[in-house]
Amino acid sequence: MEYRDKLVLAPMVRVGTLPFRLLAAEYGADITYGEEIIDHKFLKCERVTNESLGTTDFLERGTDTVVFRTCPQERDRVVFQMGTSDAVRALKAAQLVCNDVAAIDINMGCPKSFSLSGGMGAALLSKPELIHDILTTLRRNLDTTVTCKIRLLNTRQDTVELARRIEKIGVPALAVHGRKVKDRPRDPAKWDEIADVVSALSIPVIANGDVFEYEDFKRIKDATGAASVMVARGAMWNASIFCPKGKTPWEDVKREYVRKSILWDNDLKSTKQTIKEMIMHYSCLEFPEGKGVNKCDTIADLAKLYGEEEYYNFVLSNRN
Repeated sequence: MEYRDKLVLAPMVRVGTLPFRLLAAEYGADITYGEEIIDHKFLKCERVTNESLGTTDFLERGTDTVVFRTCPQERDRVVFQMGTSDAVRALKAAQLVCNDVAAIDINMGCPKSFSLSGGMGAALLSKPELIHDILTTLRRNLDTTVTCKIRLLNTRQDTVELARRIEKIGVPALAVHGRKVKDRPRDPAKWDEIADVVSALSIPVIANGDVFEYEDFKRIKDATGAASVMVARGAMWNASIFCPKGKTPWEDVKREYVRKSILWDNDLKSTKQTIKEMIMHYSCLEFPEGKGVNKCDTIADLAKLYGEEEYYNFVLSNRN
């Protein structure tokens, strides 16, 4: 994996599944992170080759529930992001998927109570010894690239000190979200504090926070000196943010996402959540479209809602 001058799709729960990752890549994303998956959950999965779709599926053992799905088309750019608080458990989970992805990333920035209460995500920021244990264990035992994503700590000095400790472990890149745990998405990202990390490290830093237009990729790089840029909400609302020619109308992007969800048999809950995020940003869930999405019980229902019944039937008829 090369981490300089890259446009990166951030990990997003219920959004960063295979169809959305492929959509972002088509529009220009160089690296695409999957949604965070907790090691406990992943260790209950079995790897299955899905001949019908041409995918590799990790199914919850004894069920048809897809926890992670990938395909050869994204092999060289997809990053499997894991939530963990234990080095041995993280290694066991990583060994299940390491040959199917380009890199393994440890989530050290999630501020949600579920992650914090389990000692994962941003809870790791105050445990540098555990961070060292997890990253070192993975690097020593895997041939796959290993990285991590952090948030800002309470002081600039603390953030820089932690970043330096992580760099010494030998990771090839570090992603930094320009907000602290207490910050909310509406609070401005602190690009100047990301710049402090960039100045202190020699490895590539991936800057994340407040990228909503293609022009923002250059703005945040100029402001921080970061090697690459990661985008979350800006991509969720319109995946064509990665296109240098400018955004495609969101209605067209949404329809292409629906088609990819049909093609790759995406989880209905994930598909509906992603569509609703787009609608909430550009329109309103109380309008007929939003109500229609909420009422859909199957992917076939979504296909009908968006006038893709013919495509849906074509895809089904051509599956092995």
